Amino acid sequence: MIAVDTNVLVHAHRRDSPFHSRARAVLAQLAAGDRRWSIPWPCVHEFLAKVTHPRIFEQPTPMPKALEQVVAWMAATTCSELGEPEGYVDELSAVLLRSKVVGSRVHDARIAAICMSHGVDELWTADRDFGRFAPLRVHNPLAPA
Repeated sequence: MIAVDTNVLVHAHRRDSPFHSRARAVLAQLAAGDRRWSIPWPCVHEFLAKVTHPRIFEQPTPMPKALEQVVAWMAATTCSELGEPEGYVDELSAVLLRSKVVGSRVHDARIAAICMSHGVDELWTADRDFGRFAPLRVHNPLAPA
Protein backbone atom coordinates (compact mmCIF):
# COMPACT_ATOMS: atom_id res chain seq x y z
CA MET A 1 0.00 0.00 0.00
CA ILE A 2 1.10 3.56 -0.73
CA ALA A 3 0.69 6.46 1.69
CA VAL A 4 0.67 10.07 0.48
CA ASP A 5 2.42 12.78 2.48
CA THR A 6 1.25 16.35 3.08
CA ASN A 7 3.48 18.03 0.50
CA VAL A 8 2.08 15.97 -2.36
CA LEU A 9 -1.46 16.82 -1.21
CA VAL A 10 -0.66 20.54 -0.98
CA HIS A 11 0.93 20.60 -4.45
CA ALA A 12 -2.04 18.71 -5.91
CA HIS A 13 -4.50 21.15 -4.38
CA ARG A 14 -2.78 24.50 -4.89
CA ARG A 15 -2.90 25.66 -8.51
CA ASP A 16 -0.18 28.21 -7.70
CA SER A 17 2.28 25.40 -6.95
CA PRO A 18 4.95 24.77 -9.60
CA PHE A 19 4.31 21.02 -9.02
CA HIS A 20 0.51 21.28 -9.23
CA SER A 21 0.00 19.49 -12.57
CA ARG A 22 2.29 16.60 -11.70
CA ALA A 23 0.91 16.15 -8.15
CA ARG A 24 -2.69 16.37 -9.33
CA ALA A 25 -2.02 13.76 -12.03
CA VAL A 26 -0.36 11.45 -9.50
CA LEU A 27 -3.36 11.60 -7.14
CA ALA A 28 -5.82 11.22 -10.00
CA GLN A 29 -3.93 8.12 -11.12
CA LEU A 30 -4.05 6.67 -7.60
CA ALA A 31 -7.76 7.44 -7.24
CA ALA A 32 -8.61 5.86 -10.58
CA GLY A 33 -6.36 2.84 -10.16
CA ASP A 34 -6.85 -0.45 -8.39
CA ARG A 35 -3.84 -0.26 -6.06
CA ARG A 36 -4.62 0.53 -2.43
CA TRP A 37 -3.36 3.89 -1.20
CA SER A 38 -3.85 5.92 1.94
CA ILE A 39 -3.61 9.29 3.61
CA PRO A 40 -2.40 9.36 7.23
CA TRP A 41 -4.58 11.57 9.44
CA PRO A 42 -1.61 13.73 10.55
CA CYS A 43 -1.09 14.56 6.86
CA VAL A 44 -4.74 15.59 6.54
CA HIS A 45 -4.41 17.89 9.56
CA GLU A 46 -1.16 19.36 8.24
CA PHE A 47 -2.69 19.83 4.76
CA LEU A 48 -5.63 21.75 6.25
CA ALA A 49 -3.31 23.89 8.39
CA LYS A 50 -1.04 24.76 5.46
CA VAL A 51 -3.49 25.50 2.63
CA THR A 52 -5.71 27.69 4.82
CA HIS A 53 -2.83 29.66 6.39
CA PRO A 54 -2.69 33.35 5.33
CA ARG A 55 1.04 33.59 6.07
CA ILE A 56 1.83 30.71 3.72
CA PHE A 57 -0.45 31.67 0.83
CA GLU A 58 -1.43 35.17 -0.26
CA GLN A 59 -4.84 33.73 -1.17
CA PRO A 60 -5.32 30.82 1.27
CA THR A 61 -7.86 28.15 0.53
CA PRO A 62 -11.10 28.73 2.46
CA MET A 63 -11.61 25.94 5.00
CA PRO A 64 -14.83 24.63 3.37
CA LYS A 65 -12.95 24.18 0.07
CA ALA A 66 -10.00 22.52 1.80
CA LEU A 67 -12.32 20.09 3.58
CA GLU A 68 -14.17 19.41 0.34
CA GLN A 69 -10.84 18.44 -1.23
CA VAL A 70 -10.03 16.00 1.59
CA VAL A 71 -13.46 14.39 1.30
CA ALA A 72 -13.00 14.03 -2.47
CA TRP A 73 -9.64 12.26 -2.08
CA MET A 74 -11.01 9.95 0.59
CA ALA A 75 -14.04 9.10 -1.55
CA ALA A 76 -11.81 7.03 -3.84
CA THR A 77 -12.71 3.39 -3.24
CA THR A 78 -9.03 2.45 -3.05
CA CYS A 79 -8.15 5.14 -0.46
CA SER A 80 -7.82 4.36 3.25
CA GLU A 81 -7.52 6.73 6.17
CA LEU A 82 -4.67 5.89 8.53
CA GLY A 83 -4.56 6.72 12.21
CA GLU A 84 -2.82 5.41 15.28
CA PRO A 85 -3.85 1.77 15.81
CA GLU A 86 -3.97 -0.20 19.06
CA GLY A 87 -0.41 -0.70 20.33
CA TYR A 88 0.89 2.23 18.26
CA VAL A 89 3.26 3.36 21.01
CA ASP A 90 5.45 0.32 20.37
CA GLU A 91 5.88 1.18 16.68
CA LEU A 92 6.45 4.87 17.47
CA SER A 93 9.06 3.97 20.09
CA ALA A 94 10.90 1.70 17.67
CA VAL A 95 10.89 4.35 14.92
CA LEU A 96 12.09 7.10 17.26
CA LEU A 97 14.85 5.00 18.80
CA ARG A 98 16.06 3.63 15.44
CA SER A 99 16.09 7.00 13.72
CA LYS A 100 17.32 8.99 16.74
CA VAL A 101 15.12 11.95 15.78
CA VAL A 102 14.05 14.54 18.32
CA GLY A 103 12.20 17.84 18.36
CA SER A 104 10.12 18.83 15.35
CA ARG A 105 11.15 15.70 13.42
CA VAL A 106 9.00 13.64 15.80
CA HIS A 107 6.04 14.68 13.64
CA ASP A 108 7.56 12.90 10.63
CA ALA A 109 8.39 9.88 12.82
CA ARG A 110 4.71 9.80 13.82
CA ILE A 111 3.65 9.62 10.18
CA ALA A 112 6.24 6.91 9.47
CA ALA A 113 5.14 4.88 12.51
CA ILE A 114 1.47 5.12 11.50
CA CYS A 115 2.37 3.98 7.99
CA MET A 116 4.43 1.03 9.22
CA SER A 117 1.69 0.05 11.68
CA HIS A 118 -0.70 -0.31 8.75
CA GLY A 119 1.67 -2.19 6.45
CA VAL A 120 2.39 0.72 4.11
CA ASP A 121 5.10 -0.29 1.63
CA GLU A 122 5.97 3.15 0.33
CA LEU A 123 5.46 6.77 1.35
CA TRP A 124 5.07 9.19 -1.54
CA THR A 125 6.64 12.46 -0.48
CA ALA A 126 8.95 15.23 -1.69
CA ASP A 127 10.48 15.40 1.81
CA ARG A 128 13.92 13.75 1.93
CA ASP A 129 13.81 13.58 5.74
CA PHE A 130 11.61 10.48 5.56
CA GLY A 131 14.58 8.49 4.28
CA ARG A 132 15.73 8.08 7.88
CA PHE A 133 12.73 5.89 8.76
CA ALA A 134 13.80 2.54 7.33
CA PRO A 135 12.39 0.10 6.47
CA LEU A 136 9.71 2.46 5.12
CA ARG A 137 10.53 3.09 1.46
CA VAL A 138 10.19 6.64 0.16
CA HIS A 139 9.31 7.70 -3.37
CA ASN A 140 9.16 11.25 -4.72
CA PRO A 141 6.41 11.14 -7.35
CA LEU A 142 7.09 14.78 -8.26
CA ALA A 143 10.70 14.23 -9.31
CA PRO A 144 11.44 14.07 -13.02
CA ALA A 145 11.49 10.50 -14.31
